[in-house]
Amino acid sequence: MWRGLRALRGRGRRCQHHSAIQVTNEPILEFKPGSPERAVLQKALADLKGKTEEIPCVIGGEEVWTPTVRYQLSPFNHTHKVAKFCYAGKELINKAINAALAVRKEWDLKPVQDRAQIFLKAADILSGPRRAEVLAKTMIGQGKTVIQAEIDAAAELIDFFRFNAKYALELEQSQPLSVDVSTNSMVYRGLEGFVAAVSPFNFTAIGGNLAGAPALMGNVVLWKPSDTALLSSYAVYKILLEAGLPPNVVQFVPADGPEFGDTVTSSEHFCGLNFTGSVPTFKRLWKQVSQNLDRYRNFPRLAGECGGKNFHVVHSSADVGSVVNGTLRSAFEYGGQKCSACSRLYAPDSLWPQIKEKLLEEHGKIKVGDPAQDFGTFFSAVIDDKSFARIKKWLEHAKNSSNLTILAGGGCDDSVGYFVEPCIVESKDPQDPIMKEEIFGPILTVFVYPEQRYREVLELIDTTTPYGLTGALFAQEKRIIEESRSLLRNAAGNFYINDKSTGAVVAQQPFGGSRISGTNDKPGGPHYILRWTSPQAVKETHVPLREWRYSYMQ
Repeated sequence: MWRGLRALRGRGRRCQHHSAIQVTNEPILEFKPGSPERAVLQKALADLKGKTEEIPCVIGGEEVWTPTVRYQLSPFNHTHKVAKFCYAGKELINKAINAALAVRKEWDLKPVQDRAQIFLKAADILSGPRRAEVLAKTMIGQGKTVIQAEIDAAAELIDFFRFNAKYALELEQSQPLSVDVSTNSMVYRGLEGFVAAVSPFNFTAIGGNLAGAPALMGNVVLWKPSDTALLSSYAVYKILLEAGLPPNVVQFVPADGPEFGDTVTSSEHFCGLNFTGSVPTFKRLWKQVSQNLDRYRNFPRLAGECGGKNFHVVHSSADVGSVVNGTLRSAFEYGGQKCSACSRLYAPDSLWPQIKEKLLEEHGKIKVGDPAQDFGTFFSAVIDDKSFARIKKWLEHAKNSSNLTILAGGGCDDSVGYFVEPCIVESKDPQDPIMKEEIFGPILTVFVYPEQRYREVLELIDTTTPYGLTGALFAQEKRIIEESRSLLRNAAGNFYINDKSTGAVVAQQPFGGSRISGTNDKPGGPHYILRWTSPQAVKETHVPLREWRYSYMQ
């Protein structure tokens, strides 16, 4: 389960013959009682207690404060302001664009080997000296438990930096055929203009990757972090600078979402959007880009990862223990606030009594609380008041609908933090809105189907929602697995067999989905970095051309 031994720590090691490097996935630390990593993390958490970090905009290498001050609150204790920050307005965002463009040519011409070394160094800093700090800031600021912070803010982000560096160096090695009379080469240029990176609250690693991957490929970037992940995002930004990223390559631009979107998409130099967030926001940005197409010097690259309404489908041959444990983890880890979280479970009537009994028994053991104080917590509060209000509406729908029965949970309380109990709902109607719409909270809805109608259920799963992000199949029969894979071919960009629908690992399961779940560019895989480069094919001929006429013309 863990990613190899500590001794195999995946530092970027150079091969002797060329610029490729060997990389392994970062090992996940376990934080067992008495372990050194647990002691270091507890100290880092204690250092943040009651503290408010002041986080400026960083424009042109300068720290800038504006009058538009905001606060990031700790989700499980909203009296704790973990960060005080300010928004960049239109004028400052334009200043950031100009500062980025001023260094674009120089950064793009820097050899990819040199750029890669910066990200490999950042990964080493994250892996060692700054690991506990970034974990603690992710836990306090985004409400993650220790293991959720570790797999995100440490392992995944380290993996993104290392594997992207490896893929960039391998791409440089990927050259076209040359012949006797001419040499052919491919130059992997950055895009001409600037890339806007808009990152979400739920993964510290995503922010680092959305800004980092384009920068690695020679682009300049404006990074707008999520208001509810400012503390950890700024820590990652400072680590990149510490690792040697020149100050103007990435501008750190907290801002009001619509104002940022309006400003960057109206610049003639806008050449790319690297986005993770909601479907409506991505659609709005896409429309703005299309309306402004005549302004741009290029057709901008738009990469987006949005959301999902992810499924677990259970066949009658499934292992019940795997179904229950996998579903509890997928639906409730990090309060269901993962775009990959299981939100709908389809169970056969023949197995449902067993699944239900075990689900409810294990559900009763889940502890919700303060992840910094109690390491026995399975998940904490949801991210903010808006999220709490949205989830509460769904709980009220579940209580009031004649189609729905709450089997467990359903309580919520925002007096201290934005706490929602894990909730399991059974639906008689597979088309109820709770089975179709993304909730982004700890609510799992179950539809029980007649065992003999399994094929119809696959069709139902494929057509119920407009999303196509993740899904999981639990079955032991090989024939059923093959048939299900075929029928659900377009239902999920990441498909799991006898495993939960969350937990994609960089370089093992590159992540993303299509339909309205996004553009499926698969960050964590080798092709992702191609989105952030504009290749130039160069032919150099070594033999002079002595005659313009062809031989057939003689």
